[in-house]
Amino acid sequence: MALWDNPPSGGPDLRTVLAARRLAERPAVAAAGRALSWSGEHGAVWLVAGLTGAALDRERRGVWLRSTAVVAGAHLASMGVKRLVRRPRPELPDGLEPLAATAGQHSFPSSHATSSAAAVIAFQGLLPTAPTALLASAVCAARLAVGVHYPSDVLAGAGLGAGAAALGRRWARATR
Repeated sequence: MALWDNPPSGGPDLRTVLAARRLAERPAVAAAGRALSWSGEHGAVWLVAGLTGAALDRERRGVWLRSTAVVAGAHLASMGVKRLVRRPRPELPDGLEPLAATAGQHSFPSSHATSSAAAVIAFQGLLPTAPTALLASAVCAARLAVGVHYPSDVLAGAGLGAGAAALGRRWARATR
């Protein structure tokens, strides 16, 4: 069985997403999961942060814009991998339904996790690292809580995002 296949019933990947989804039966957890999922859709929270930084920080506008492009590029890479792998989203048993809509039906890798991990690295030195990493982690966890990703989707997405941002960071920081 390949990593991108649906995990077997009762496997750790499925057990983890079910535990997170059941935790989201609490209204506050569900609301936070939905809000974080919505804000992370297509990397929106990170693209807005980068464009806002570019608008407000004229001295480093080019760095902000290139760093934002790195995040967008990582997100696009995850969408490409998702179309190749075509792993279906989790099938939740016991009448559980996902708590958030998704842009597509494939889950591997998590594009939310990809853009979030990329943002932590791409915006390092531009945004405070600890709050950025905390928000990125919350976006990743939210995808489990709303029941639309397996943990392996999130881990693979975070790895892809971190790798893409590490590769793009030198270009983003280049001075003319």
